[in-house]
Amino acid sequence: MFQQQEAPIRIMIVDDHPIFRTGLQMIIESHAGMHIVGKAADRAGAIEIARAEQPDIILLDLDLGNERGADVLPELIEAAPDARVIVLTGLRDPEQHQEGVLRGAMGLVLKEKSIAIVLKAIEKVHAGEVWLDRTLIAQILNTRSHRAGSTEQSAEAARIATLTKRELQVIQLVGGGLRNKALAEHLSISEATVRHHLTSIFNKLGVADRLELVFYSYRHGLAEPPE
Repeated sequence: MFQQQEAPIRIMIVDDHPIFRTGLQMIIESHAGMHIVGKAADRAGAIEIARAEQPDIILLDLDLGNERGADVLPELIEAAPDARVIVLTGLRDPEQHQEGVLRGAMGLVLKEKSIAIVLKAIEKVHAGEVWLDRTLIAQILNTRSHRAGSTEQSAEAARIATLTKRELQVIQLVGGGLRNKALAEHLSISEATVRHHLTSIFNKLGVADRLELVFYSYRHGLAEPPE
């Protein structure tokens, strides 16, 4: 029986170096299942392409010459709401890394890493997982915990207490990187039931999406960050 192939991952590159953009496109498109739908060097071009192409993945450098990628990131997410952003940068500034993630990036890869790491990050983030190392996760959680006062912490404890046993299981699995289908199989429930649990969890904890839930779960010890 003929088996339909999955659609390729549609990727957009935002980087101010033309040689890097072209080289990365050639490498990515030599990998089965990935396709570059656009390249941009600055904010204006990036927003225009993101809005027109609605990519699955956006690879964004934090240094765009006279512009900061972290400032462009929220606009990219607004222009392409279903896109997932991976920061791909040569900057080694931890504060800028944190800022990128706090503004919505689901992954971060340094340009010094191998292309195999870049491709793996694309696949994982496209599947809904977070691609961050433990050090960065710890830094982000530490930053957020310092912002929270005792009153807020008490309120969070009260919210967590409203979670059911099943919802706590779902949170642990989401924090471990499982998507809805795998999560449903693991718990022997339907994907519709998984979605129902997630909606309830989002409402109870006051988080907007899976990314916020992942960091929430790490911060409050409801799930373990990846190795």
